[in-house]
Amino acid sequence: MRTTVQPSAGERDLRRDDFPASWEETLRHALVAGLIVSAFTVAAAALRGRADSGSAVAPINATSHVVYGPRAGDVDEVDLEHTLPGLAINTGASLFWATIYERLFGRADAGRALLGGAAVAALAYLVDYHLVPKRLTPGWEERVSDRSLAAIFGAMAVSLPIRRLLEELIER
Repeated sequence: MRTTVQPSAGERDLRRDDFPASWEETLRHALVAGLIVSAFTVAAAALRGRADSGSAVAPINATSHVVYGPRAGDVDEVDLEHTLPGLAINTGASLFWATIYERLFGRADAGRALLGGAAVAALAYLVDYHLVPKRLTPGWEERVSDRSLAAIFGAMAVSLPIRRLLEELIER
């Protein structure tokens, strides 16, 4: 007769969540998560830009300072020269941070997924505003207040785990 041994209170039962995803799975999930993050951060930047500087598109245009320099932050209207590169740069950055998030927290339970979102958003802020040269920052700070900048990174923190939380909800 076969008996099964139940783990003691001090032992952990190993689950799928305890192991990192394959790189293929990470990248597939990061694509979805990154597009969600991009949409949330653009929406937050637009809302805060409208409130702080009177232009919803100005913070997105300011991101194109990577290509065009500081004058990009002065553009208040939608235009192909600044808005498209601003959106593309934001989307690329969102995909990058989502890949890091998915690799570290893509299989986490809801609590760890939310904490992971906050941790990766905090890391993104640290890198974007304290480690990279000014030319490589998001540029939002040119058109929104510090408080609004915190709200944009807050939107990132909340949106990073959405893909995982939806997956968990569907699995139930």
